[in-house]
Amino acid sequence: MSPDIARRLRKLAVVTVIFAAGAASASAQQRYDPGASDTEIRIGNIMPYSGPASAYGIIGRTMSAYFRMVNDNGGINGRTVEFISYDDGYNPSRAVEQARRLVEADEVLAIFAPFGTASNAAIQRYMNNRHVPQLFAISGASRWADPVHFPWTIGWLPSYRTEARIYADYVLTHYPGARIGILYQNDDFGRDYLAGLKEVLQDRYAQMVVASLPYEISEPTIDSQIVAIKAAAPDIFINVATPKFAAQAIRKLAELDWHPVHIMTNVSVSVGSVLKLAGLDNAKGVLSAGYQMDVTDPQWDSYPGMQHFRAFMAKYYPDADRSESGPLVAFNMSSALVEVLRRCGDDLTRERIMQVATNLDIEGAAYIPGVRVKTSPTDFRPIEHLQMMRFTGEKWEWFGPLMNGHSDQITLSPD
Repeated sequence: MSPDIARRLRKLAVVTVIFAAGAASASAQQRYDPGASDTEIRIGNIMPYSGPASAYGIIGRTMSAYFRMVNDNGGINGRTVEFISYDDGYNPSRAVEQARRLVEADEVLAIFAPFGTASNAAIQRYMNNRHVPQLFAISGASRWADPVHFPWTIGWLPSYRTEARIYADYVLTHYPGARIGILYQNDDFGRDYLAGLKEVLQDRYAQMVVASLPYEISEPTIDSQIVAIKAAAPDIFINVATPKFAAQAIRKLAELDWHPVHIMTNVSVSVGSVLKLAGLDNAKGVLSAGYQMDVTDPQWDSYPGMQHFRAFMAKYYPDADRSESGPLVAFNMSSALVEVLRRCGDDLTRERIMQVATNLDIEGAAYIPGVRVKTSPTDFRPIEHLQMMRFTGEKWEWFGPLMNGHSDQITLSPD
């Protein structure tokens, strides 16, 4: 072999090594699962646009508007987001159908913000068997915080048990000898609240709770349950109901001229979709606990997150009822998803999404001061702090400290 040919072969070998190394580096940097490419990210969603929980459909519509805004501003790391949202009618069997459609036909990268305890429970095993993120389920059921058995499922809302523990602590502090009546939805949503109350009241639960009646979501009205609870003469009424039934309960209390201390679950605090329907005067004095800024309260208007929200809504969803809390739920959750996807960079795999989603410590876009979104590989509860609030007849008024009811003892926030 001539010296010249030998030199050329050595040069070619060096170039080949360099090319191979570069290709390997590019391959390591760009990793895609179904639903992701150089130009697009497909995200699925399941929402009750019809049925007994259709009031929540505005969340999905706002999310669609949010991702239009994201795409108009260049997408996420240069990729547009295709947000595919289907209706399950708040029906678990339809939720399973829609999950299969999204994963197997639409080939989404993840299902984001699927709504409701029963629907999420119905798809949980399927999502985990397929290794597809069930990301930030809109439910506070405790089953979403089980990384050992369901590592592909993570919730978003504060645990219903956490919320119930805070209510129980409030009752023991201010009304230690009170009689309690409870209305609850007969599924994991309602039963988690009962479990949280029992964890704090303990032996006193049987003595203090004089009436505890369930309702089915298929029932047209809960009037008969309210009448029966009132007959037991409780001093405190705990209203563990989704919007349609929560509004019915408020109206029925007013119709009966019954005025107990009324504590209502956070999932039904929307002024627009619940309290207006019940009658604002009827809802005056209702207590709850929250973590998200109240869209009807002007005290938050100077905060950057609320300003961004209002500007977004004015441009991308101007017809929405400004008193509804659902759009702000969508805004906060969508902002968090964008941050997760942004941090994934070019590693848009389902495994990487779960790694990022379970290692968060960020400030919510429009949550009350002190509330952070924090997760870890062993803690799948993004939001754990709430603050008590009272409806004035116009807006929610906050009082007391920020509290965490997750631990064995109710704790105040260190913030």
